[in-house]
Amino acid sequence: MIAIVDYGMGNVASVKNAFQNLGYEVTITDSVAELEKASHIILPGVGSFKAAVQEIEDRQLKEPLRQLAKDKPFLGICLGMQLLFDRGYENGIAEGLGLIPGEVNRIETKYILPHIGWNQLQIKMGHDPFTPFQDKHVYFVHSYQARTEQDYLVATTDYGTTIPAIVRSGHVFGIQFHPEKSGEVGVGLLKVFMEETK
Repeated sequence: MIAIVDYGMGNVASVKNAFQNLGYEVTITDSVAELEKASHIILPGVGSFKAAVQEIEDRQLKEPLRQLAKDKPFLGICLGMQLLFDRGYENGIAEGLGLIPGEVNRIETKYILPHIGWNQLQIKMGHDPFTPFQDKHVYFVHSYQARTEQDYLVATTDYGTTIPAIVRSGHVFGIQFHPEKSGEVGVGLLKVFMEETK
């Protein structure tokens, strides 16, 4: 069973539908007991980093999520990806989950923010399961980006600057764009995550 973390800031229904359409059993929950039963943890998110951290802390989920990510495949989507990192600077400084080293800062670009729309993926060498998605378009909505070491980058996109689009540390993955809004490409990427974390 896949568990989608419900902390009041995620587009949980569309993410649930995406995994159900792939044939998986899915629950939406903020119960630690339910999350512990799951095979995979999905952390979606829409909104600001600091507000999301506050919501997670208010539900006493921060430390349980850190612990669960040690053993269970874990996927952060959009804001959920940003929360995987050590800290963010949106509306003040907040400490993230610390599952992947790095920080989340405002995108430095000459283009209009937020970054909204379809952009191409550039897959990094050494990530063969993702190579079929080279140059494929996916849908982004964000004003902040992760800054992390090259070792954690699976894919990037360009928006007047290089933006991490997919990151990975072992069985912890992050996707900056919305796979559930990215058509067949998004569905295919969710399938890769599930296959890579069997």
